[in-house]
Amino acid sequence: MATTCVSERHDHHDVYAAQCPCREVLDLLANKWSALAIGAMEEGPQRFGALQRRLEGVSPKVLTSTLRRLEEKGFVDRTIYPAVPLHVEYALTDLGRSVAQPLAQLRSWVEDHVDEIA
Repeated sequence: MATTCVSERHDHHDVYAAQCPCREVLDLLANKWSALAIGAMEEGPQRFGALQRRLEGVSPKVLTSTLRRLEEKGFVDRTIYPAVPLHVEYALTDLGRSVAQPLAQLRSWVEDHVDEIA
């Protein structure tokens, strides 16, 4: 029997259901750039350039898109400080900090087992 998960708010979510909003969140968090950006922000607020240097290989366009999506879903706060030039920092919200630990465990697992994976 197929499961459904069509309403925005309800008592039961099923990530395996095609229409469940959980899928969009899983897609965002399972993305390598999201997982790495969240990890980099565990150390505290970060400027865009610092994040780009830390996430070696990410393009400015992809990093911008990733940060926007994380901000839209409530994982990241973007703070603009009035200065010349503008000073913008990205920081984890409480929600972002709550997902940081499971993502850190996944990153550690990958580092520990990558040599075993064909």
